[in-house]
Amino acid sequence: MTAEGVAAVTGSDAEPGFRPDQLEGFRIAVTSDRRSEDLIAAFERRGADVVHAPTIRMTGVSDDSALEAETRAIIRDRPDVLLATTSYGIRRWFEAADAAGVGDELTEVLGRARILVRGPKARGAIRAASLDDHGMSERETTTSLVDLVLRGDVAGQTVAVQLHGFTDPVQLARLEDAGAHVLTVAPYRWTVHEDSARVLRLVEAVCTGGIDAVTFTSAPAVEALFTTADAAGRLEDLQEALRTLVVAAAVGPVTAAPLVEAGILPITPDRFRMGALIRLVCAHLEESGVARVDTGHGAVQLRGRLVVIDGERLTLSPVPLALFRALVAAEGATVPRRVLARATPEVLDDHAVDVAISRLRRSLPDAGIVETVIKRGYRLSTV
Repeated sequence: MTAEGVAAVTGSDAEPGFRPDQLEGFRIAVTSDRRSEDLIAAFERRGADVVHAPTIRMTGVSDDSALEAETRAIIRDRPDVLLATTSYGIRRWFEAADAAGVGDELTEVLGRARILVRGPKARGAIRAASLDDHGMSERETTTSLVDLVLRGDVAGQTVAVQLHGFTDPVQLARLEDAGAHVLTVAPYRWTVHEDSARVLRLVEAVCTGGIDAVTFTSAPAVEALFTTADAAGRLEDLQEALRTLVVAAAVGPVTAAPLVEAGILPITPDRFRMGALIRLVCAHLEESGVARVDTGHGAVQLRGRLVVIDGERLTLSPVPLALFRALVAAEGATVPRRVLARATPEVLDDHAVDVAISRLRRSLPDAGIVETVIKRGYRLSTV
């Protein structure tokens, strides 16, 4: 998880509006690896069924000699400015420098530099290293951090940049175009998670409407999911599902960027923190993910996969659930067979729709909730 969003979840059960059934009936996918336990536990405490499918893994660089060489170059060139992006990266960097026997030299050199940090957690790591920062970016993004340093004249200066998992060539180019000599250090990398089968199952679940929301805490996690879907021939289906049926939730604008580029509009909290992401997902699903309609056989409520009819609770298998969702969304209007056929995970013909409706009726406490409109389609019975 990036510095954009990792924050320990403590005392969340005491948060205003917390209820253990807030997310009952909803299935939420968590794509992060590091610190995912807090996110999963928070959703499960609120009643959600959580699918954990980490798409990437944060690892140290495969060869510490490369990190040592980057560190020695920074010590040798004595940078005028350090851009610190993540708390984990700063901690990992200083640990590796100590192990290489150059920790004191690194601290001495950076103590003479102007240190700018991307967010409060990076600031905390800098201060834990007995250093002081000289400012923090406004939006806790690398772009905003580069904006901050470029408010001054960096021509002829040496700027060291602590990378956060992957190189951001656009921001490095901005510094170089302004005349800075840029050095980088990469204390860790993002790598594709080795459990690709789990990610493939997530792709299929999103495409077939088996997931209500997917959470993302880093841009590489989004890109890795897209890559997996593309390799399986399901990228267009996945992206269309995230545009229409499945909520995409991103911890901040950097994470959201590859989603937006794909025409997907994710929900994003005002504060780029995991706790804020949790509260936003809860509020969004409660406000927009619960469908209610009154019928001639009682009030119907649809919460994700949970159906409540006049107080009786039941769950439906994927195809009947997809048909019931379409009928509930129509609020008593007739839904043609051709529309119902497209609403299911796999497109059905008219006969298959009739068979699936029959299965749906058998699953309901009163089959009369679903009415047949001769030669037109089906609808929920009206009050």
